[in-house]
Amino acid sequence: MPYTSWIPFAAVAVPFLVTVPIVLSSRRPNLRETWTIAAAFATVGLVVSMLPGVLDGNIPELKLFQISPAIPFTLRADPLGLFFALISSSLWLLTSFYSIGYMRGHHEHKQTRYYASFAITMAAAVGLAFSANLLTFLIFFEIMTFATYPLVIHRETPEAIAGGRKYLAYTMVGGLALLGATAWTYSLVGTLDFRPGGILTLDIPAAQHWGLFLLFCLGVGVKAGVMPFHSWLPTAMVAPTPVSALLHAVAVVKAGVFGFLRVIGFVFGTSVLLDSGAWQVLAILASITIVVGSLLALGQDHLKRRLAYSTISHLSYIVLGAALLGTTAWMGAVLHLAAHAIMKITLFFCAGAINVKTHRTLVSEMDGVGRQMPITMGAFALASIGMAGLPPIIGFTSKWHLALGVTEAGYPIFMAFLLISGLLNMAYLFPIVYRAFMIRSPHFTRFDEASWFMVIPLALTGIFSLVLGIVPNVPLQLFRLAATIAASVTGGGG
Repeated sequence: MPYTSWIPFAAVAVPFLVTVPIVLSSRRPNLRETWTIAAAFATVGLVVSMLPGVLDGNIPELKLFQISPAIPFTLRADPLGLFFALISSSLWLLTSFYSIGYMRGHHEHKQTRYYASFAITMAAAVGLAFSANLLTFLIFFEIMTFATYPLVIHRETPEAIAGGRKYLAYTMVGGLALLGATAWTYSLVGTLDFRPGGILTLDIPAAQHWGLFLLFCLGVGVKAGVMPFHSWLPTAMVAPTPVSALLHAVAVVKAGVFGFLRVIGFVFGTSVLLDSGAWQVLAILASITIVVGSLLALGQDHLKRRLAYSTISHLSYIVLGAALLGTTAWMGAVLHLAAHAIMKITLFFCAGAINVKTHRTLVSEMDGVGRQMPITMGAFALASIGMAGLPPIIGFTSKWHLALGVTEAGYPIFMAFLLISGLLNMAYLFPIVYRAFMIRSPHFTRFDEASWFMVIPLALTGIFSLVLGIVPNVPLQLFRLAATIAASVTGGGG
């Protein structure tokens, strides 16, 4: 039952407003970073405070003003939005601590711009999560695009500027496509409100369903890195590692795949996608991306680029699960939204710690690093096991439900894609762990971790990936939320 509450607005406003004291504290780094940490704690607290009520069916919302005569700017913390906000805000908190160690360890320039842009990006991510309709969603979607651009070009090298331009070009095309899809949807049904089971109807001509579907796929598919809209993502790895972690685990690409969940479950709905057959096209496209992304990851020697192609593959696990339209598959898709975020941010945190401490960036240079940095590489090993879908890491839980969902859908070909990708995950991640611990190198002879500002966050995310694999409802009731979301979208059917 919806009720009026200012808490969703406050959760968005806090990271927006903290940019002012961050900028004013530019000459006092400790104070600037204190503002960042305080805002991250406050945002997590506000988001978590809504969890008990949402689990009981009480949905906080706030209509702020009319964007147009019939479309309000509304924030609503429904189960799917709260799920995404819980993951985003929690990981922002850890990334804020990590950023202190990384930015100081690398002596990065323009750190005030970095922290301010980070805060605006997180405000956009939470706003995206709590958007109650497509137009509100679109506004935050575009704010995120422009807020992350300074982060991508942070180092301002020719390579970074080129990467930023490519990122901006791709994401702006996606934004224009999403704008067109939003306007088209309103012209067809007279509403843009997200509704479990969809707002489109079967009496709309099939040609319009297909045209709208393809436009939405372009709109959110660019940020989600679905092939062939993916090439901006490896290019954007010129950004500092905390930014890479942000892009892959908390914002941007997660915003794209979250957009797919909204479009599939809350705009089109099961009936329309089954009737048109559009789900099959999306499932095939996602399956191809899953395998090809893994193959491309296998060929990368640069560690961050290998992780980038891994992300391209794993985001399409979520798209595939949603496209299959069954309750179990949807549950797997939602769980993998959290699983991938936690595991991938761990891997990027580890890559950044290695780079700061050893200045190594290539997989071929990782010999013996586990002997020098056992905590860092131990966390990397945990996340790698989960990425491959092996128990007891959370990646096994999400992939298990995806596999069950494929079985229920009755399309074994999709199971083949999941199994092949799982083997490829092991092929491109496990050799890194082997090199780190089993091959000696004269460069790594003693214990010497990076700053504890970096090591503690990566250790925590590694531990969380293990804990959530064993007890997925602890501490944020993610399993229960995922089940609620899946049942509401599919009607509880398999």
